[in-house]
Amino acid sequence: MPEHANGSQAPSLGIVAPQRLHFPEPLTLQSGAVLPEYELVCETYGTLNAARDNAVLVCHALNASHHVAGRYAAADAQGADEVGWWDNMIGPGKPLDTDRFFVIGVNNLGSCFGSTGPMSVNPATGRPYGAAFPVVTVEDWVQAQARLADRLGIAQFAAVMGGSLGGMQAMAWGMLFPERVRHCLVIASTPKLSAQNIAFNEVARRAILSDPDFHGGDYEAHGVKPKRGLRVARMIGHITYLSDDDMAEKFGRELQRAEGDPKHYRFSFDTEFAVESYLRYQGDKFAEYFDANTYLLITRALDYFDPARNYEGDLAAALAHTQAKFLVISFTTDWRFAPARSREIVKALLDNKHSVSYAEIDAPHGHDAFLLDDARYHDIVRAYFERIGAETQAEQAVHAAARAAIQAAAKAGGRP
Repeated sequence: MPEHANGSQAPSLGIVAPQRLHFPEPLTLQSGAVLPEYELVCETYGTLNAARDNAVLVCHALNASHHVAGRYAAADAQGADEVGWWDNMIGPGKPLDTDRFFVIGVNNLGSCFGSTGPMSVNPATGRPYGAAFPVVTVEDWVQAQARLADRLGIAQFAAVMGGSLGGMQAMAWGMLFPERVRHCLVIASTPKLSAQNIAFNEVARRAILSDPDFHGGDYEAHGVKPKRGLRVARMIGHITYLSDDDMAEKFGRELQRAEGDPKHYRFSFDTEFAVESYLRYQGDKFAEYFDANTYLLITRALDYFDPARNYEGDLAAALAHTQAKFLVISFTTDWRFAPARSREIVKALLDNKHSVSYAEIDAPHGHDAFLLDDARYHDIVRAYFERIGAETQAEQAVHAAARAAIQAAAKAGGRP
């Protein structure tokens, strides 16, 4: 558990609960499809101040949700973990300090954790959307998040933050709503997927699409679930989240044997190595709580994200109109979203003479490093949010002084 500067352990947020917000107005997606109405599930932590300028939006990655921090009293209906997926980052005294900031976690459209998605009822048919749910993009998610901010009365975020796919959303916020975000934190992310990354996503999707229980995406109507495909998809994905060194250290190559079993090869296709057992466990767990159509949608959103596409491949041009200050963080052993991709973002911002801080952390854990405890990483994020907090306080002081001057002038009968 992270610690305060004085060395004491930072406390948890404790028990938290999600909120469900209904949006009756239509949302037109990038594909041209229209959601006539929709719901977003979110969680909030901390207190929105009187100036409403201390809000931080945390965007989630592929298989995560609105449950960013804190703890549920018990596992939810989908079997998701009781503890929020970034609980080591967010809470009282943690790098993103909820004693100072009002933090929002939102579940994206197309997900299977409560926001409108393939498992939701299509108002046009009275049945679950299933395969009929439209393709969504990172930009669609940001448009929906902006409406959520409107509902909460937040005109501008102090920061938008995310890792991996969440980092893509932070970038999109800076481009789509430059005046509504003061800082963007882009962690273990990329300006677009490489061909290799798209290939991994396609193999995972094919595992699902070729499952006999998939039924063209309408498996709910058949009372089944394509668990075999989901298991393989998760195993493929999980391999890409870890580094070779991390896997070697965790699992090695020793054959798994019960006491007294001979240590020679069985030449079978049962679980023989520790890494096989680990991958099968991860696949089995994932297949129980995640939705196959959601997996297809979110991996395709990953594939499509390419803000430079409309600028003839020029990322600097795509980021030219951003106004936010950026913190970009990468990890040396992340081969899925390699540091070179983060440096592309940094260069594009510097080409525009925008404010950007960059940290490349030598960590052994691969892509998953952004979720783990690393004192150097957490200290960088903590220091950056302290900077944001100081800027916010300074701005509030300036505004307070201006208001006081106006009031004093009015009392004296003069003009401000």
